[in-house]
Amino acid sequence: MKTLKHLLENNQVWADSIKEKDPDFFTRLSKQQAPEYLWIGCSDSRVPANQITNLQPGEVFVHRNIANVVVHTDLNCLSVLQYAVEVLKVKHIIVCGHYGCGGVKAALENHEHGLIDNWLRHIKDVVRFNKSEFAGLTQEEELDLLCELNVKEQVINICNTTIVQNAWKQGRDLAVHGWIYSIENGILKDLDSGV
Repeated sequence: MKTLKHLLENNQVWADSIKEKDPDFFTRLSKQQAPEYLWIGCSDSRVPANQITNLQPGEVFVHRNIANVVVHTDLNCLSVLQYAVEVLKVKHIIVCGHYGCGGVKAALENHEHGLIDNWLRHIKDVVRFNKSEFAGLTQEEELDLLCELNVKEQVINICNTTIVQNAWKQGRDLAVHGWIYSIENGILKDLDSGV
């Protein structure tokens, strides 16, 4: 069996550097989890929520999947959402997509990808709902537009869950935001699609 010794060594260096700066950091971290933010993002390894928002461990609760999709039958995502809203009492839910998303790009292609095509069907629906907006665009412009429209659609999906609807009925202070990230420059952009 192959080992990943270098990753374990990297971890030791990281933990030691944290303890050197703040000897009680891990003790405090282990005693509570009280993030104000739930991040629903893409699984892409280039889009790490904590790092791009400059937040520490424990400050953001994260769920990631291919193309940051929120589907009403995805019990994994809905369980994360329910735990974040009802137990952790987050104040903000952020759906964050990114330009150049491979999942979104695959949804624009006209050939089969296998099992993932079932997942991508949700993004293909976003294209169908917004067909007129794609007229006359280059492939790159189509991809950028669909990355943005996909985030907006997932914000709507989150807002329509019974979890968020019930929180709002109870008067909870809960906002939903739609953001997109540029891997090319490291900047997040608010798509003004939140509630």
